[in-house]
Amino acid sequence: MLAVFQADFIKQSLGPAFRRHSINTKIIVYDHNADRPDYPIEIYKDSDASQYVDGSAFHLYGGHIDALSSVHDRYPDKHLYFTEQWVGAPGNLKGDLVWHVKNLIVGATRNWARTVLEWNLAADSKLEPHTPGGCTQCLGALTIDGNQVLSPRNPAYYIVAHAAKFVRPTSTRVGSNSPISLSNVAFQRQDDKRKVLIVVNENNSGKQTFQIQCNGKIYDTSLNGGSVGTYIC
Repeated sequence: MLAVFQADFIKQSLGPAFRRHSINTKIIVYDHNADRPDYPIEIYKDSDASQYVDGSAFHLYGGHIDALSSVHDRYPDKHLYFTEQWVGAPGNLKGDLVWHVKNLIVGATRNWARTVLEWNLAADSKLEPHTPGGCTQCLGALTIDGNQVLSPRNPAYYIVAHAAKFVRPTSTRVGSNSPISLSNVAFQRQDDKRKVLIVVNENNSGKQTFQIQCNGKIYDTSLNGGSVGTYIC
């Protein structure tokens, strides 16, 4: 569906139907790769369609994650969501963890994404079920055997856990600088006002020492090469 046709569908059919029936479900456009930020922008240019649209969604099988900011810069009132990235079976925890945390947990949220979703939550040991023609090598965060969760858990579990366990709903992203090879993102939790910092040491060859300045205090710490750390202060 070209952007112009999606805009027509929203303004002529979907948006008016939602309004007529008092449906509050958000309409999110595009839902594809970061190589086409022009797609949601074209829809937003149509004010008759844009009035019904909450925001746009992206994946990262093409393009660069900072393309999300180009959409935000043009239309800061529209939300951004990161909605899909697969981990290919059988998975490589060290490589998958660094790439996904750097580009999605850190990269997407630093570029205004309100969500980060991994594809997919769970599958059995045969990587099923999936729809006909669907992904045959998508490794779930969990492998399920009947009612049992098998060990060890898979890369997507740890990728998401570094954020989801600590960055609770209603948290707000706050500023943090980005030293070379230490990609990071910071959030402030609203429930207890504590700050959460997620850091990736992209340098596989060695440990990096660094300081965290938070709430007027300075903390010395380090991360081994190719590892991720979550800090709370």
